[in-house]
Order: sequence, then C-alpha cells, then structure tokens
Amino acid sequence: MTTPVLQAWRVSKSFGAERAVDQVSLSVQAGTATCILGPSGAGKSTFIRCLNFLERPEDGYVFIDGDPLGFDRRGDVFHEISSRRLARQRQKVGMVFQQFNLFEHMSAIDNVIEAPCGVRGVRRADAIEKGMELLRKVGLAHKAHSLPRELSGGQQQRVAIARALAMEPRLLLCDEPTSALDPEMVHEVLNVLGELVAEGMTMIAVTHEVGFAREVAHRFVFMERGAVIEEGPSSNLSVDGVREDRTRSFLEKVL
Repeated sequence: MTTPVLQAWRVSKSFGAERAVDQVSLSVQAGTATCILGPSGAGKSTFIRCLNFLERPEDGYVFIDGDPLGFDRRGDVFHEISSRRLARQRQKVGMVFQQFNLFEHMSAIDNVIEAPCGVRGVRRADAIEKGMELLRKVGLAHKAHSLPRELSGGQQQRVAIARALAMEPRLLLCDEPTSALDPEMVHEVLNVLGELVAEGMTMIAVTHEVGFAREVAHRFVFMERGAVIEEGPSSNLSVDGVREDRTRSFLEKVL
C-alpha cells in the first residue's frame, strides 16, 4: 500500500485538566474522503486542528506524506524544526473553517490570491488567473470583485474553499464547514465539497451532515469524549450498519 497522505499516531491534546483528544490515530489514503462525526464536545474540531498544528498536540505525531509535521526524524528520535520550516510543511494542508475567516476589506479574488502571492511568491497576474479558475470551480467567478459583506454565507464559504485550494494542498481539512450557514445554503457548500471529492481531492471533514458523510465520503470516524469509538466504510453508516451501541444511539437521534 502507498504511503498515506496523512497519518495521525496517538495524537492527544488537553486544555488544563480536560483531555480534549485522547490518543487518536487515523490514516488517510490519497484521493479519499473521511468524515468525522460525533456529539458536540467530542473533540472533533480540536483533533482536526491538531492535524495542521493550529493546535499543537502534546503527545503523538502527525505525518504528511510520510514526513512528521513539525519535526525532523532521525531514526527513532524526533527533533523540533523551526517555525519557518513548519510553515512550509503546512502549505500541504488546506483548511476550511466554520466561520469563513475571509479578510473583510478584500474582494473575493484578493482573498483567494493573498496566500499564493504573499507566501509562495506567485506573480499577481498568474495568481489571478488561477484564482479566477478556482472561483469558477465553486460557481463564483461573477462575484470575484465583491467584498465578503456583499456575499451570502454560502458564497463566503465557497470563496474560503477556493482560497484553501489556491495553495494546491495535498489534503483539505474542513472543520464543520456548514455549521454557520442557514439551512438553505448548506447544500451550496456540500455540493462543492462533493465535487472536489469526486475529482480526487483528499479530504477530512468534521461534519454533522450524516447524509453527506454516507453519500460522499469513503470512510467515517465516530468520536466521543476525545476518543475514537468506531470507524469504518461510509456504506456502514446507518443504524443497522454500525457496530457500536454509542454510534447507533447517535445516528438514531440525527437521522
């Protein structure tokens, strides 16, 4: 089997006395989508933020294409790397947040090209050409020069997806990308994410949208109290298909 795009090994994270993530391991192959489900407070968002060091794990390791994130590996010994090198590593991992996090004073196209120009040194003309291609992909080329306040929530999140894709990541992380949207706008974002998965984007999404997880993802992970309770193929994601009672109880409440 090829090296996973992402491999998390016994990742843990605490906030004070609270263990938010407890020795969670996960392996994700290229071209697959994994959805992380679970009740509020299960540690889902904290775990996904550990995968690109927005939250730094206190235990365990994260590997991107076989390389440890934040470390050099020499034999069995890990040495921390500089923040500059970590920033370069993190360019392989795109992130879509709950609250869009767009720059309010920048147009849609300027939000999309900010990182390629500022971080990677891409020429502005080249970045705009690529950025417009990405806005077309998410159905928003006609809104390229609109400010975030002139866009609906669903449109803002689609711009945020284009922005994440502009860095050509190996892996796209989505942290409850529809939770801040009105119900009628949810499908706009889920449709775009589904198209990306169909095109072969490697994705990990924290979501409450069980239908999306079942229809679009390849695998699911169910978390509770910071730990993985069950994982398996998304085709098993039904009351009768899961193994664990706690997963079944959760699905009975949300389906």
